[in-house]
Amino acid sequence: MGIGAIILLGIGLSMDALAVAIANGISIKELKLRHCFKIAAFFGFFQALMPVLGYLCGTYIRIWIESFDHWVAFILLAIIGGKMLMDGLKKENIDDSCPVPQSDPTDTKKLLVMAVATSIDALAIGITLAVAGTNIIPAAAMIGTITFTISFLGVLLGKQLGRLFEKRAAVFGGLVLIGIGLKILLEHLLG
Repeated sequence: MGIGAIILLGIGLSMDALAVAIANGISIKELKLRHCFKIAAFFGFFQALMPVLGYLCGTYIRIWIESFDHWVAFILLAIIGGKMLMDGLKKENIDDSCPVPQSDPTDTKKLLVMAVATSIDALAIGITLAVAGTNIIPAAAMIGTITFTISFLGVLLGKQLGRLFEKRAAVFGGLVLIGIGLKILLEHLLG
């Protein structure tokens, strides 16, 4: 998988974290830069860690699925992207669709739960990257860096953009993941 696809993948994966970061930005009464750094660090770290864990699992099973690996990648990305798209299209209150605590969203335990919850998708992406034969260390570092940056900005934007942007972020992320899955499938079927 090329660098452009990994950048798009990082952006797509970071949309859940962006949605939560925006919601956190909304709920922090007196926003300080340390809040932005802490939230972004948690989200970025777990978005980088989960693909590595998925990759380790994917490397083990790769020899058995090489003949249909492009279908595995497409299905995983379509499922993850489809779920994000459906979540983004739901007309629910942000508090129902996003694990935003009502108290301090920078509490370490609560932030840990939110970071893990928003990075579960990246675990499956790690399997996809293993199947595609992608070098996981630079890919995971790029995904983590992109998520850190987007989450940091999301907290800042949360004060300005309100609840409207959260749904659009999930829709965009879902579409990006589905598009990457389709690209992988078409490259293998047509190439």
